[in-house]
Amino acid sequence: MGGFFGTVSLEKCAADLFYGTDYQSHLGTRRGGMATFSKEKGFYRAIHNLENTYFRTRFEPELEKFNGESGIGIISDTDAQPMLFNCHLGRFAIVTVAKINNIEDIAEQLLQENMHLSEFSSGKINPTELIGLLIVKGHTFVEGIENVFKSVKGSCSMLLLTEDGIIAARDAWGRTPIVIGKKDGAMAATSESTAFPNLGYETSYFVGPGEIVRLRPDGMLQLRKPNKKMQICSFLWIYYGFPTSSYEGKNVEDVRFETGRVMGEEDPTEVDSVGGIPDSGIGMAVGYSAGHKVPYQRGISKYTPTWPRSFMPANQEMRNLVARMKLIPNQDMLKGKRCLFCDDSIVRGTQLRENTKVLKDLGAKEVHMRIACPPLIYACPFVNFSASKSELELIARRVIKDFETHSDHATMLADVPKEDNVDVPAERLKAYATTDSPEYKAMVAEIAKRLNLDTLKFTKLETIIDAIGLDKCQVCTHCFDGSSFHSLEEENTNA
Repeated sequence: MGGFFGTVSLEKCAADLFYGTDYQSHLGTRRGGMATFSKEKGFYRAIHNLENTYFRTRFEPELEKFNGESGIGIISDTDAQPMLFNCHLGRFAIVTVAKINNIEDIAEQLLQENMHLSEFSSGKINPTELIGLLIVKGHTFVEGIENVFKSVKGSCSMLLLTEDGIIAARDAWGRTPIVIGKKDGAMAATSESTAFPNLGYETSYFVGPGEIVRLRPDGMLQLRKPNKKMQICSFLWIYYGFPTSSYEGKNVEDVRFETGRVMGEEDPTEVDSVGGIPDSGIGMAVGYSAGHKVPYQRGISKYTPTWPRSFMPANQEMRNLVARMKLIPNQDMLKGKRCLFCDDSIVRGTQLRENTKVLKDLGAKEVHMRIACPPLIYACPFVNFSASKSELELIARRVIKDFETHSDHATMLADVPKEDNVDVPAERLKAYATTDSPEYKAMVAEIAKRLNLDTLKFTKLETIIDAIGLDKCQVCTHCFDGSSFHSLEEENTNA
């Protein structure tokens, strides 16, 4: 995914920009960048690779070079940013949190219009440069950003550092957030409101879907009204978000606690202790413990001195190794106990299967798992939640495929073909995505069996929506139920 931070101040902004950007580090691990603007010295930019180190260690030695009163920073899990442009709109720098499904089509169109692409990341098109080129086609910044909204299939939120403040533009469907903060003599915009408290900012505004605002040291000016419809990603609360962050006025930890509490109250399973898989499973586990009235104990701890962040290397083999090394079980808290653990989600299931084996080898009498979201059945086309090349990397989807094409169970559930190369029909996928349907129960039982769990339960979609407190139509739940409030081509009109 990725996260950004921008600030415009009456004073030098380097310290706020440095720490505000660093507070986005849980959202990405590949690239980090900052750019500042000074009326006397112009723009200064630096980009560094973060795959083998941290943002702080990369940028701290050169912090004094960022002399401006305004700046933007990014932690990106995709491309090198910020990008710099000098065009008829003026000079500006841009950072984006985006997923562009039609990036090749847009690039081809730009090339046909005699524009050029100069920046490549790992030999691929740089999405942020592409977005910048779409912007410069407009007669104004607003017109250019609207061109992005109309062109991109996927999502795109951005910050533009201009010679007249910072322009913040949220994705047209609001899939990723932008939060505005203020303090005396300064304004800030960020993906994560957790960046504000220690820097002295107060959260003042949640930018709406498709809304465009300009920040100057003395306040915020709306350049484009928010769209009528929103589809904010539910995984912000389930997985991505830092516990102290809030989106649409709803705190991440509060949502995680509430989903756990509800499941704990409803679950009849008898266990001796409840624990969370660090870090994103902890909030749910504390809630489950309260609802189930069973003590919370740290049967697994994360080794934070060298593995402080939750994201993993791009290489799958190294990702599995890091996941195993950073989580350390506590045998004294496990031996002879019926242990229940909470986690944010099950994607491939590889690491959970290994963890379950370790827990039982260390003496856990039973291992039960409770998941903060429904089974992941559909790949996400809107944000970079999963880098999966195929939906069959999702364990739930593999189980469905096996049921529908191989096992005797398929004939019991439906009269469907059994050839390996036959896609599972949409109506069959919907049956598995329906909570407590026969197909759903069979799928969950099979996942539990494959992961060697004594029991497995997933949070109901209705529980998540209730905990977030928004209408279902305002929250994107595509990866759970395949729903989408709109087709990718549908226009989102102004309010």
